[in-house]
Amino acid sequence: MVSSLSRNGSSWMDRVSATINPGFLGQLAHLPNSPLFGTDGIRGRAGDLLTAPFVLQLGFRAGQVLKVNRVTSGPVIIGQDSRNSSDMLAMAMAAGLTSAGLEVWQLGLCPTPCVSYLTRTSDAVGGIMISASHNPPEDNGIKFFNHEGTKLSQVLTQQIEEGLRGNFSLDHLSLDHLSLDHPREWGKTYYQPGLVDKYCQFLQDTLPPNLNLEGMRVVLDLAWGASVNVAVQAFKSLGAQVICLHDCPNGDCINVNCGSTHLDLLKQAIKEHQADLGFAFDGDADRVMAVDGQGRVVDGDYILYLWGKHLLQKGKLPNNLLVGTVMANLGFERAWKNLGGQFMRTSVGDRYVQAKMWETGAMLGGEQSGHIICHHYGVSGDGVQTALHLAALVRQSEESLATLVDNSFQTYPQILRNVRVEDRDRRHSWQECIPLRKAITQAEIGMGNAGRVLVRPSGTEPLIRVMVESVSAKDAHEWVEYLVKVVERYLAN
Repeated sequence: MVSSLSRNGSSWMDRVSATINPGFLGQLAHLPNSPLFGTDGIRGRAGDLLTAPFVLQLGFRAGQVLKVNRVTSGPVIIGQDSRNSSDMLAMAMAAGLTSAGLEVWQLGLCPTPCVSYLTRTSDAVGGIMISASHNPPEDNGIKFFNHEGTKLSQVLTQQIEEGLRGNFSLDHLSLDHLSLDHPREWGKTYYQPGLVDKYCQFLQDTLPPNLNLEGMRVVLDLAWGASVNVAVQAFKSLGAQVICLHDCPNGDCINVNCGSTHLDLLKQAIKEHQADLGFAFDGDADRVMAVDGQGRVVDGDYILYLWGKHLLQKGKLPNNLLVGTVMANLGFERAWKNLGGQFMRTSVGDRYVQAKMWETGAMLGGEQSGHIICHHYGVSGDGVQTALHLAALVRQSEESLATLVDNSFQTYPQILRNVRVEDRDRRHSWQECIPLRKAITQAEIGMGNAGRVLVRPSGTEPLIRVMVESVSAKDAHEWVEYLVKVVERYLAN
């Protein structure tokens, strides 16, 4: 790309322009009008938006932004899940980053929180995870982390996106990084899969000393994804009897009828093996859903309540504060407040939970979907770590998970429906749909103080999510079906 440019007879501005526009203009001309970065990076169908040329360009743009804003001089750490497209995208990303002069450490298969941890505890300038989390196999995504192991700021992702769209401002870059008057510096790629062992040791170090799970029978649904090695190793090393489901990396099957969004097989296995409890991870293992010995789902709301109560009793929860999202169940919120706790809600997305935790000093927060962040041990949601700490809590309580759930709270009926809306711009501008806004108002008036409505576009999938929560299950079902029909009529067609 840049190395093929002539240095003779060209003006300074011509050379700068060539540097920040190094090709693939046909590819970039077809970018959607809506923002590329959602709540969890860039996500889409592999081979559609996420092609090798696009990701190469993305890596170059991201490399320039990371170099200008870096506070360390280390590498960029890249991990990936088991999707068939992950190798292709990881290699393209590494090529883009090295073309920007950055060193790359490739971890290979690993959980997203592993990338976050290793980025935070090394001198890395940033981290990148190639994964579409809980999405189906044909999708993929790219998550960016800063040198502290947290999601890259919206300011920096906006700078990257501006470059991709050809609106790159020279104010964002030092001219030293753009000048071609000296030889270009090319980065190198190193394969470092052994670094994942450091993350595994970190997981063990966060647990209570001398924790022993002998006699505990645990079922793990690894979703054919990034947790297949780490989670099994962690539980077996503590003495637990582990029954595994979907425990090989398989890009054709990742998340298909398994994992944190499909719990039927986990429930069945717990019953068949008379297990004490089970855990289901998503494709990149940054979230987890639990199931108790009776086959009941223990989602993120219950996990936050149980872990929060444990920390509260030990005096390790500042201001007795938990941070959740607008999806958190009212039954959970009111039960937590009855314990003397405080509860704050954010928009859906771990980015927003994390921001509120930093702002308020909260040490525990998360999402109903099982994305839990505990600042006592890290800065990112970590499904394996959450599962280990919940198992530790069960062992230390000398009660079953089912008993702990029985003594926690009752959820309010909460009905969630997803409507597929392929048009990206239409999804993100749903509030301009007057019939839908009128229907939402009608539902809110109909339920009064006994219920609430939440409509939002998914930040990770081509869906509009419609949620109705009500004291009356009948009202919740009726109103959600009504709203879904409106969405289907005016937005999905």
